[in-house]
Amino acid sequence: MMSSRLVLALAAVSVIGCRAGGGSDKALLESREKEVKERIVSGVGGDDPLAKWILPDILREISGLALLDDGRLVTHSDERARVYVIDPMRGVIQKYFNLGKGGIVADFEAIAVSGADMYLLVSNGDVYQFREGDDRETVAFTRYVTNLGKECEFESLEIEPGSGAFIMPCKRIDKKSERDQLKIYRWLRQPDGRAAVSSITIPLADAIGSNDWKELSPSDVAIDRRTGNYLIVTGREKALLEITPQGQVVRSMPVPGSPQQPEGVAITPDGVLIISDEGVTRPADITLYSWQGVIGGQAPPTPDTTQVPAAIPDSN
Repeated sequence: MMSSRLVLALAAVSVIGCRAGGGSDKALLESREKEVKERIVSGVGGDDPLAKWILPDILREISGLALLDDGRLVTHSDERARVYVIDPMRGVIQKYFNLGKGGIVADFEAIAVSGADMYLLVSNGDVYQFREGDDRETVAFTRYVTNLGKECEFESLEIEPGSGAFIMPCKRIDKKSERDQLKIYRWLRQPDGRAAVSSITIPLADAIGSNDWKELSPSDVAIDRRTGNYLIVTGREKALLEITPQGQVVRSMPVPGSPQQPEGVAITPDGVLIISDEGVTRPADITLYSWQGVIGGQAPPTPDTTQVPAAIPDSN
């Protein structure tokens, strides 16, 4: 097992700083995992998190989130192609790896996963495809130029199951005549190399609903595999939307908790909603919620919120 150390991001949190693999550290992580799983089974409602992982400063500008098939979580920093792999049940950053020597520098905004393939999105619509690397490894990549940057700025990417199409909500639309709508692009590279591009548009008033937001600036999107619906978070408005692939708004509500700037969203097959929150006036964090609880499901009382710092790889 790769050695790591626990970082005390909050002074109020008392954690034994042992190397991973040591008896105390192993017991601590197993205890974390057990508590989170117990909360998932018992249910937690509304704004009550299943767990909150306080992140180190290297992920203060955390961006998108995505889930691997084995349940691990991947995320990335904002301006460098460095991917971090996290155990969301234990709150441990297991490793990181780079695209290109030293990590490509660009305005990276989102990450997505489809099987063994991972994808990083640049705000201009370019997408980098790659495979998981070992700790601190540099991996090869393939770059796709979608040519959608002339239409809008992007911060969100998801991969459509089955087809492999890129699902890309616009953060900011360039055409003034279209700024009264939420627009989601679908980009698919066909066998002959040509791209098939389509989009759905939702009137902004429908997406906002009864909320008091003036606009919506999507910062990430995830697909709920149980329904096929899109879950979209916005950083500026702190909004959480559920939209069908046909453009019907299922629900529109504030992101749970008190986020600073929600930047990433993922949802597990068993309905655990995961939100990444960029550090603004306090450290960044990753928070786990019961999706059923967030949307109004009934849940029994639960113990106090788990707020413990994530662990990062040793620099040695």
